[in-house]
Amino acid sequence: MQDPAFTSEGRFWRGNLHTHSTRSDGVVEPEEVCRRYQASDYDFIAITDHFIGTYDYPLVDTTVFRNENFTTLIGAELHSGALENGNLWHILAVGLPQDFVPTNTPEFFPIPGQETGPEVTTRARNAGAFIAIAHPEWSGLTLNDTRSLDAAHAIEVYNHGCQICSDRGHGFWHLDRLLEENRRLTLCATDDAHFNEPDHFGGWTMVKAKENTPEALLDALKAGHMYASTGPEIHQVDWRDDKVKITCSPAAVVTVQGSKCSAETKYGDNLTHITLPLNRFSASPFMRVTVIDQAGRRAWTNPIWKS
Repeated sequence: MQDPAFTSEGRFWRGNLHTHSTRSDGVVEPEEVCRRYQASDYDFIAITDHFIGTYDYPLVDTTVFRNENFTTLIGAELHSGALENGNLWHILAVGLPQDFVPTNTPEFFPIPGQETGPEVTTRARNAGAFIAIAHPEWSGLTLNDTRSLDAAHAIEVYNHGCQICSDRGHGFWHLDRLLEENRRLTLCATDDAHFNEPDHFGGWTMVKAKENTPEALLDALKAGHMYASTGPEIHQVDWRDDKVKITCSPAAVVTVQGSKCSAETKYGDNLTHITLPLNRFSASPFMRVTVIDQAGRRAWTNPIWKS
């Protein structure tokens, strides 16, 4: 068993994959959004404005804001089709081409005859994008909703904006149910920043790549070479048949989770090197790690599979 985020070549680059600007309902111009993230020690950002007619279907060209220490990915938050609750789909697509054809989504509600969520997701993935199911808890996604997006790479397991505005920022229930059905999804954490509330610099994805370029970052995201965080750093995870060894920034709790209720946890002060047994996971096809620091901030690895 191996987690490619910790065995592949390269280093970790810190980035936010979900951000809004004045091109849709954000309150800060794209250039200033990029400046603020670079000033806050981010290595990359994706501005993902709402891809609807109200905002003239924006795909913000941020290439001019790249420099030798900071890069940008082109993306959007796609909307098309209705969820089971009648609301509009929200789908994060990072790495879209500038000529991506808009959906027929004039405003923030579904209309008859437009592409379904699964259809636009498949089209975006085929166009080269990394796809994440955005804020499933906030959107009220059912299990059937999440099942239907079979072209998604990942689920947003933490969305800082949704956590700040409504205490509905997580996606672990949806992720674990699909993992239990053998859907090999990965996970990411994001800000969903609009800068009209304290919705920024709270959740990020650490991507392992040889270089901080759009091409290398996108390849790594699609391959699952990343972990998600709201604070802690995970330096190494070494999976063995009978145990896992974790090296991280000082932690208070480190947990391994598997299918259903299987878990193994270590508590302490300033834990940095942790070994946990895996005997409780004999019936679980996957496992993942959560690291929690003294302030309650968390980091999460992608699930790894036994076969």
